Amino acid sequence: MSTLTIRLPDDKHERLKALAKSNSISINKLMDELATVALANYDARVRFETRAARGNPKRALALLDKADRAE
Repeated sequence: MSTLTIRLPDDKHERLKALAKSNSISINKLMDELATVALANYDARVRFETRAARGNPKRALALLDKADRAE
């Protein structure tokens, strides 16, 4: 496991402490959870961009048209 030191403005640090306390977790656990969310968002974006680059725009538009007609 690694250690990460970050510099934050005091007011932001206090707000993060309050957020962690309101969720009954440590600041360390809060930061771990926030990092997990950030990485999941990044992974989803990379997957989407990769699939979009391989995709077929004409087929995608045809599928959207089909979905519109189904409604």
